[in-house]
Amino acid sequence: MAFKDLPAHARPREKLIARGAGALADAELLALLLRTGVAGKNVLQLAQELLDHFGGLSGLLQTGAEDLKVIKGMGGDAKRAELIAVLELARRAMAERLKERAVFDSPEAVKQYLQLHIGSRAYEVFAVLFLDAQHRLIVLEELFRGTLTQTSVYPREVVTRALHHRAAAVVLSHNHPSGSIEPSRADESLTQTLGAALALIDVRVLDHVIVSAGQAFSMAEKGLL
Repeated sequence: MAFKDLPAHARPREKLIARGAGALADAELLALLLRTGVAGKNVLQLAQELLDHFGGLSGLLQTGAEDLKVIKGMGGDAKRAELIAVLELARRAMAERLKERAVFDSPEAVKQYLQLHIGSRAYEVFAVLFLDAQHRLIVLEELFRGTLTQTSVYPREVVTRALHHRAAAVVLSHNHPSGSIEPSRADESLTQTLGAALALIDVRVLDHVIVSAGQAFSMAEKGLL
């Protein structure tokens, strides 16, 4: 059925107004943002293709502007810019929340924030949330990229950045491009090494969160710190 032939109650905009945003499927919400489809593909079909190709909303929201070009209908700047803007708004909204409240007041927000930043990267990234004395976010920094081992993540650099930000605590994080979020022995060893180095300057490691697209593992929650 062509989009124009859908009954009014089934169209995303009318459905949202009548029943609220929660009543819409992911593809319908995305269709509202895209507004128009392309020849041979209505806007709902375009939205669903994007979700299928990038692995759902979590994957799509971590997609770069250039990656979107592989989908017919996303070659123009306008649609791609709108999606990237939504991603940035989501990041900033979460960052504001973490700057206002202690990170462990909202552990799920911490996980989601880290997933948005590094969860779907094709390569490994090591990032650190630097926190103040009330355990509120100061800044997130990506410090290392590539194959992460105990020899490729330098404690001196992490300590230097913690001193620079006058951090009282940190949350360590890295991604597993393979999709598995179970920590390896190397992950546990690295956490211990960084914890010992940061303890010398009275900075606590509150957690080490491992993320992939749509998943997150907290070492603190599992009693591994």
